[in-house]
Amino acid sequence: MTEPHAVVLARLSADFAALSRQLAKVSTDLTELDRILTDRPLQAPVAAPVAPPQPAPVPPPQPVAPPVVPYWPQQPPQHPPQQYLPYRAPHAAPAQPVAAVRAPRSEGWIGKLLAVAGVAVTLIGVVLLLVLAAQAGILRPEFRVAAGALLAGALVGAGWWLNARPGGRVGAIALAATGVAAAYIDVIAVTTIYEWVPPGVGLALAAVIGAGGLTLARRWDAEQLGLLVLIPLIVLAPVVTDGITLLLVGFMLALAAASLPVQLGRDWIWLHAARIAAAVLPLLIALMVRHVDGREDLWLAGACGIAALIAVVAALILLPGTANRVAMALLTAVGVTPVLSVGLAVDRVVAALMAAALAAAMLAIVLLGDRLPGVPGVVRQVFSAVSAVSALIAVTVAFDGRVAGPVLLAMAIVVAVAGRHDDVARWAAFGFVIVGAGIHLSYAPPSALLEATETTAAAGISTLVSSVLLAACAVVVVWSWTGKAQRRPGALDDSAVRVLWVAAAAVIVYAVTTLTVTAGTLIGGPDRGFYAGHMAATICWIAMAAALFGYAARLPRAERSVPIGGGLGLVAAAMAKLFLFDLGTLDGIFRVAVFIVVGLILLGMGAGYARLLDRQDRSEQQDPVDRPAG
Repeated sequence: MTEPHAVVLARLSADFAALSRQLAKVSTDLTELDRILTDRPLQAPVAAPVAPPQPAPVPPPQPVAPPVVPYWPQQPPQHPPQQYLPYRAPHAAPAQPVAAVRAPRSEGWIGKLLAVAGVAVTLIGVVLLLVLAAQAGILRPEFRVAAGALLAGALVGAGWWLNARPGGRVGAIALAATGVAAAYIDVIAVTTIYEWVPPGVGLALAAVIGAGGLTLARRWDAEQLGLLVLIPLIVLAPVVTDGITLLLVGFMLALAAASLPVQLGRDWIWLHAARIAAAVLPLLIALMVRHVDGREDLWLAGACGIAALIAVVAALILLPGTANRVAMALLTAVGVTPVLSVGLAVDRVVAALMAAALAAAMLAIVLLGDRLPGVPGVVRQVFSAVSAVSALIAVTVAFDGRVAGPVLLAMAIVVAVAGRHDDVARWAAFGFVIVGAGIHLSYAPPSALLEATETTAAAGISTLVSSVLLAACAVVVVWSWTGKAQRRPGALDDSAVRVLWVAAAAVIVYAVTTLTVTAGTLIGGPDRGFYAGHMAATICWIAMAAALFGYAARLPRAERSVPIGGGLGLVAAAMAKLFLFDLGTLDGIFRVAVFIVVGLILLGMGAGYARLLDRQDRSEQQDPVDRPAG
């Protein structure tokens, strides 16, 4: 029963090989025809003089006017008819340039399209030979593997021979790419389907074959050959291995590492993109599968780390010699995404450590950017953003919300101060503040300030710390932006600066209120402590307004508008809180104390601010008189 199947399979294999050879031959013929048709218009000017002498109707109607006839038999006039010659000569001459106009070249796209189709068809035939034949029990495994190896060697040899022939480059690239990919698929089948060799040996053989094909691409200076080696494997290798397995991931990582030395000295950005895709796509799919299955896989986490290492090292090596640095930096960011997603398959501690290690490595590259060729500029900004995102993921994965919030706010303060001269650092600090403030609001919402709520010691301490850090972040982050505006006039106008400081004041007021109410609740309980906290909050609002007025009084008259506006806003808010909330909510001694203290502070503010303002105005008026006398 197996003999008819063997005959059919042999006939199919022969048909696939003949089809591949025929497509290569057609591609070569089309390339030669394209060259002949392209060179043909260059010979057209030789036959141009045969054109009929009909340019006379082209010039203006002067030559056919009646005076032309009587001039020749009579005595020549004072102005001979040579004036008509300039009209005829220019119209007869342009006949040659018109024939030299060439049609746009086709660039041999038909031959290239057929070559790509030949690669796809042949590789599908190899997969059918190795997979379907094995499932149907047709032929012995030795014959299948040997047939695949012989076909791969024959295709590479035919490509080598065809490359030395005129017009055979397209077909040679297609044949060689098909042969290399077929050999690689053959090795995958030997390792995963038949298990004849250990995985380590299979990885080594795969790396050698892939490196050989890419070395041939470098020798021929053909990026297309490298792409035709990598891209089909990304699609067809999972078919041979029956899905995304750890061994397939190892195959792809080996191929990605082997392709790096081949690209040295070549600006092949598309080959680099294919290398990143070969490593990243299988890993992301495997991570999602592990997450759905609910299994932890440390080997898969290690593979994610290797993929990120390959992406970063490749970028540092290839950046000095590429003109596409932005694309290289973005591809590097894509190459490290498996590390940032590794929490899908491993414990949170491992995921946080890997993300933190990536953040530290990218930050080190950014800090050493001036010493690394190709890194300064946009690449450094992209790497800074990757470092910030990695740090954010590391913190949110490692800690729960009550700890992550204060940690992110503290990181925002450090980044805003240390990176106040860098745009990416300021945006990173702003992002940390947004996430940290969101976590703070989730545990200390505005509703907790309107109604007494009992809280635990751990939650209360976390809220106290995050409140202090949130107020400090509001000042430091806005200072980092407005400080730049003061050093570079025009970066931020005065209205933008005012808006930022108003937003910072609102955040500070909320943080102070949260601090006092939470502290009062922790110390005195949800009843008396809640009232005491709100009383302290109102007094703090008035005290901050007094501090702003005192600061404004020490500034020149032209610079007082912002602090005075902030102080008046705080006074208005404090008065509104005093009469709308404190008067109806506070009880007993707290209501009396808050009204007396706030009233005394307002009286002191009015008297003191008036005196300070009058004293400064008089000193400013006396300064112009005193200076000449000195």
